[in-house]
Amino acid sequence: MRPRRSSKHSKRALQVHHSNQTDLSAWRKEGAADAERGAQAHQTLSDERNDSEQVSLEHALSYFKKVQDRVSLKKSEVLRKHLSTVESIALKRGLPPEGFGVLLDVALSGKLADTVNTRLLKSLIPASVIPESSIVSSVSWLCVSKCSSNIQLLFLRWLITMLDFIDHKEQVHALYGIFFSFLNDEKLCPYICHVLYLLTRKVNVKPFRVRRLLDLQSKMGTQPHLQALLALYKLFCPELVSITLPQKMKTYFKNADGPWKAAINTVRQRNQANSAMPQPLLLGTAQPRSRKRKWNIQLTVPASSASTQSLVVGGKMSRVDSYSAHESFPVEQLRTFPQLLQNIHHLEFPSQMGSVLTNPLLLHYLNCSKDESVHLRLYYWLGQTLQEECTWCVVDNNQNEEEFRGFLETIYKAECFLQEGFPSCEDFLYRTLPLWDGVSCRSQILRLVSWIPLSTFSEMKSQLCDPLAQLFFTSSLYFKCSVLESLKELLQNWLNWHVVQLDSQSDSQFDSLNTTLSGLVNGVAELINFVGRISTAALHLERSHTFLLYFILDFYETVCDMYLKYKLPLLIMPPAGVFYPALLSMDSVNLNQLCYIMYRYRANLVAAKENEMSKKEIQQFKFSSQTYQEYNQYIISMVGCLWTSSVFQKDNHPQGIRLDDELLKKTGVQEYKNSFNIVYHPALMCYAVDFLQQAWPDDTTFNFSLIKGKKWNWYLRYLYGQGLEGLKLFIESSINRVSKASQSKPENEEV
Repeated sequence: MRPRRSSKHSKRALQVHHSNQTDLSAWRKEGAADAERGAQAHQTLSDERNDSEQVSLEHALSYFKKVQDRVSLKKSEVLRKHLSTVESIALKRGLPPEGFGVLLDVALSGKLADTVNTRLLKSLIPASVIPESSIVSSVSWLCVSKCSSNIQLLFLRWLITMLDFIDHKEQVHALYGIFFSFLNDEKLCPYICHVLYLLTRKVNVKPFRVRRLLDLQSKMGTQPHLQALLALYKLFCPELVSITLPQKMKTYFKNADGPWKAAINTVRQRNQANSAMPQPLLLGTAQPRSRKRKWNIQLTVPASSASTQSLVVGGKMSRVDSYSAHESFPVEQLRTFPQLLQNIHHLEFPSQMGSVLTNPLLLHYLNCSKDESVHLRLYYWLGQTLQEECTWCVVDNNQNEEEFRGFLETIYKAECFLQEGFPSCEDFLYRTLPLWDGVSCRSQILRLVSWIPLSTFSEMKSQLCDPLAQLFFTSSLYFKCSVLESLKELLQNWLNWHVVQLDSQSDSQFDSLNTTLSGLVNGVAELINFVGRISTAALHLERSHTFLLYFILDFYETVCDMYLKYKLPLLIMPPAGVFYPALLSMDSVNLNQLCYIMYRYRANLVAAKENEMSKKEIQQFKFSSQTYQEYNQYIISMVGCLWTSSVFQKDNHPQGIRLDDELLKKTGVQEYKNSFNIVYHPALMCYAVDFLQQAWPDDTTFNFSLIKGKKWNWYLRYLYGQGLEGLKLFIESSINRVSKASQSKPENEEV
């Protein structure tokens, strides 16, 4: 009986176990459903909270709209409540468009105390756009001077910061004359100039305004904000501004976005986190980026209400594609290259000039535009942003290095697209390189260095070369190679610029060409000599490291071909501190590089000599006899080393490797004369060993003396087949000529 009961009990147990498995699956499904219901409940709670905040904000706006008499903040609990509501919602998710007209009117009307008005202005953070009508109304309040000068000043700072968030700007542009009239106020003048700088178009430049600015400058002295506006006027109408303005970029305006900058970033981050859809204005028409800094807000074209118009209706081109001759074309509506071509004379650039950097169409326009104001505005914005956000120039800004690195990368890509550097980047590098540690944003900084435009080398030496040299000698091998690569790209960019300019010059412009060419030749020569000096020192410090030598010779591959490839009448030989380490290198890559470089030097020098003899070249520029003499000394050394085995006897360079026979015998090295020919050279010995193994597979003695006569020619063909193209070109172009000129029988016998 017991076994039977036990069997039943066992079956029941199995049934219970199966039931438990079913319950577990159901529990998991129920758990997932609970999680979904929890998320929905959380969303519902969030929506209810938002609805509650919306109602509170509507009540607050209604209160501020109806307030008439001056109300004390300390005595009115209602005012404190509504003011706190506006502040908290503004800082949390931004204010809706309809709130700006109400709050600006009450803040600038003087109905409330300055303390309240200040808090209201600091709370004006947009969630999307700012209506243009609210700005027009605010300016009308400025004209009647109901508010204090401090509130007027704060409003102007707010306007400068939020100008990019205004949905339209036509009416704001129409207020240009009203803003100009406020220049008489010395306290407001710097910020009025800043507003005018952002709004100025060519049509705004009038003779009476130029005279007014000159009068103000004579009264106030040389003020940067006045100079900024005069410089912009001079670009639009140079015939109206006859005074000489400083050409160097400088900081014209103070930073005006202090109270709102952090709040804008905070609101934008929260709105992105709460919504999967991109915000309509805060990030423009592009998809949102993860970076949070100011420049990333400005790197996309701002969207406006006009951008919501349909681009194509029923297959027909809408008004976005083609604008009349009297109508400007907003760049936020620019989508295709045909649109750019059709509206290229009607483009209206945004105040948000940083958006140009990431928009290929706008970069195309910038590349061919002759409107200097566009370039000036971009350079100004770029200079301001670089100065404010540089991670090693601003205290407690190290945590933003990754974001700043991305910004510098964006600038570099834009410079590559335009094939020229930005003057504001040059100014930034000159000011910050003495403070740079060589580590922060290393790759990006060195890339920007490669786009520095050509200028007088005395200025470059003190502001670029000296700081780089200090870091160069005290940093790692990798940093040294990175600097050399950057300077090589800098040289190539200068030479490419010269080729473009040369092709664009006509025969009737030789005089100006000579002037430009003289400055270029001097600048390039100084740069090459600088690289030669630091390379010589670096090879001593790094014990002629192969990796370092490769980058040095890579630089001289550009130098050796400047005459034929870049049409520049200049050739500079590498210093002995570079030539001899490469000649005696233990790496075949370095030796092959050197052979190719000397082959190209010969081709360029021969071409220059032929042109001088035929007098086809401009006679103002001739290669010095020292260049030919130094080349001949190097050739004698190379031939004596690689071919005739006479380098120790015939090297006549002051820093060469000429040694007495007695001293060489004391070394105890057998066949010391042959130590550096193409068979025994440390860089080529591995090839000689492999050749012997193939030619005499049964001989294990590695007798290098077997490579002579016909075997020597076989060995040469073997070397050529190993990819040593530079060695081949050098031998075929120079060896036979020098050997015949020397007429040395022992050397010929060794061959």
